[in-house]
Amino acid sequence: MKNISLIKNENLKLSGVLAQKIKKGFVVEEVNDKLPFVVLSKKPAKVNHRLNFWISCATFGLWSIPWAYKCLEAKKERKIIIAIDEDGNPFEEKCYG
Repeated sequence: MKNISLIKNENLKLSGVLAQKIKKGFVVEEVNDKLPFVVLSKKPAKVNHRLNFWISCATFGLWSIPWAYKCLEAKKERKIIIAIDEDGNPFEEKCYG
C-alpha cells in the first residue's frame, strides 16, 4: 500500500482529498507524479442479511426493496481517479472498465 506522502508538497489540495478518501476505506492503487493523479479502489461491502431479513419481516416486506438495492450496490467494486485540473483544483471521476 502506498502512503499519502508520495504526493509532493506542491499538491496539498490533492493530498487533502486523498486523505479523506483513505479514511472512508479506499486503497491507493496507482500514483502518477508527472500528471498528478491517484487511482483509488474500494472493495465490495458486506451486507448483514439476517438483520435485513428481520427488518423486512417487521415492516411487512417494505424493507425488501432497500435491502435488494443495498445488495446490488454492495457487490460492486468502486474505482475512482482523483486528479488536479488546469486551474489547480482537485476533481474526482469514476473509473470505467
